[in-house]
Amino acid sequence: MTDQMLAQKIHNEVEARRDDIIKFLHEIVAIPSMDSQLGEVGKRIAAEMNKLGFDEVRFDKMGNILGRMGNGSKVMVYDSHVDTVGIGDPDSWEWDPFEGKIEDGRFYARGACDEKGSTPGMIYGIALARKLGLMDDFTIWYFGNMEEWCDGIAPNTFVEVDPGIRPDYVVIGEPTKMKVYRGHKGRLEMKIVAKGKSAHAASNHLGDNAIYKMLPIIEAISKLEPELGDHEFLGHGKITVSDMEVKTPSINAVPDECTIYIDRRMTFGETKEGVMAQIEALIPAEHKDSIKLEELFYDEPSYTGFVFPVDKYFPAWAYEEDHPLVKAGQATRDAIGYTHEPAGKWNFSTNGIYWAGKAKIAAIGFGPGEEETAHTNEDSVILDDVVKATEFYALLPAMIEKG
Repeated sequence: MTDQMLAQKIHNEVEARRDDIIKFLHEIVAIPSMDSQLGEVGKRIAAEMNKLGFDEVRFDKMGNILGRMGNGSKVMVYDSHVDTVGIGDPDSWEWDPFEGKIEDGRFYARGACDEKGSTPGMIYGIALARKLGLMDDFTIWYFGNMEEWCDGIAPNTFVEVDPGIRPDYVVIGEPTKMKVYRGHKGRLEMKIVAKGKSAHAASNHLGDNAIYKMLPIIEAISKLEPELGDHEFLGHGKITVSDMEVKTPSINAVPDECTIYIDRRMTFGETKEGVMAQIEALIPAEHKDSIKLEELFYDEPSYTGFVFPVDKYFPAWAYEEDHPLVKAGQATRDAIGYTHEPAGKWNFSTNGIYWAGKAKIAAIGFGPGEEETAHTNEDSVILDDVVKATEFYALLPAMIEKG
């Protein structure tokens, strides 16, 4: 059977399940899963996998939802985070963010793009791959995880804790506009803490204002970007002061502590040590004793109480167009009817920072949606793409087998 004939067979099977796929998406989007509280949506996803005959369905220790089909020697993970950011100001939405709305074939709702839109296709695609005999040598996991709280922490636990499996291949379902993606920049999260001395605002000359000490550093960071690294595929490094906290005895006092948080997007050729040295150099010599730069560390418990300590350094990663998994992804996309075009990259960060960046496990991205709508009240996905993505996830194992 040719690739096109097989793709047509898969297309027919997917179209027969079109209503079920879309209904499933509506139902999981309707269940809030903000702040990594994915227990309830995980239960709904588990029910669908059980209905489709998955061999194993369960929550892991962290609280991610797992589903497995097959017992082959090659292991593949379909990674889709099913937590979302919050909705912000409810009055900024013109529709219920969980019920959503459909307009011109596009479904608008919190999480529709980022990233529940890939879950139905992955689950139905895995089931169809087995039904059609396309995964005889594969074990395929659906991994519905928490990602918004800390990129890569869930894959860390998958490989190192529960189920303790190192896959051969990973497909990340973050939005790619139905293209194959092969990398993105990394990230380092830091904070700078300036210590001052409190005094009554009426006698401010007796104090040392921590905010004032921080202002020249903020100004220097705002002008730093032209000096950052660049790469022909991943692009230019980025830096942003993303938050600020102030400690003060009262609003009528001189603040004695000021903390800023820094999001530094790293491209190839930049190191964690180099990035930190670059920021350290912005602290005036006369304030080195009272202003300190620190790398951020994550050790907050998940909703199950599970703790997996990890530093908030996320390496850049990218594969060449001729990487075997990239080629298989491109061949799959071509077979299901898309015009061939070069593989792309995300501008934001994904769990790929662990899979490919830290663990060096082959990973690509493919999913419905456009990342520009993520975290906005235009969060949305084209329903035809949600259904079409199922064909990609079903066919990919066979294209990997062909080599």
